Amino acid sequence: MTTARTAPERRALAVEIRARGRKLEGYAATFDNPASIGGRFVETIARGAFAATIRGRGDVLALVDHDPGRVLARTRSGTLRLAEDSRGLAFDLDVPDTTHGRDVLALAERGDLGGMSFGFTAVDEHRDGDHRELRAVDLHEISVVLAWPAYDGTVIQARSLENASPFRRYAERALKLWELSR
Repeated sequence: MTTARTAPERRALAVEIRARGRKLEGYAATFDNPASIGGRFVETIARGAFAATIRGRGDVLALVDHDPGRVLARTRSGTLRLAEDSRGLAFDLDVPDTTHGRDVLALAERGDLGGMSFGFTAVDEHRDGDHRELRAVDLHEISVVLAWPAYDGTVIQARSLENASPFRRYAERALKLWELSR
């Protein structure tokens, strides 16, 4: 069933967090990972659900707790980068030297962040009883969640690029992907 919704929806995901600097990276959403949405239905995200947004969307924001007053990065400025891979919606963002940015990094270093979330409008979905599969979404924003997320399975890391060589950055990403695949 194809639908056109006007009201944006939000989904949050639990994450593993390691703090190492001024950059956050990880997954804002994961594919084929069932989540109970408010006890009303179970939802999964299909591979390719974010592809159209990544190819053509003018601007996606990175926020704190979906608050447009706490912007961390955006695709338009190049401070937020998004990509789909076999696991889900990967992101990489440059954390600003602002109160909100410093707060997020401090919480990441302590392991206190709750997860990641994303705000979207469903473009194509399939419903079967109490199961909903998101097949295509118009992504508006991703958010660092300070408390409790709805989805499990995402990853977020804070790291510093100032001291990392290109080889070290590649090795760290490869190690992270290997750990996630176990």
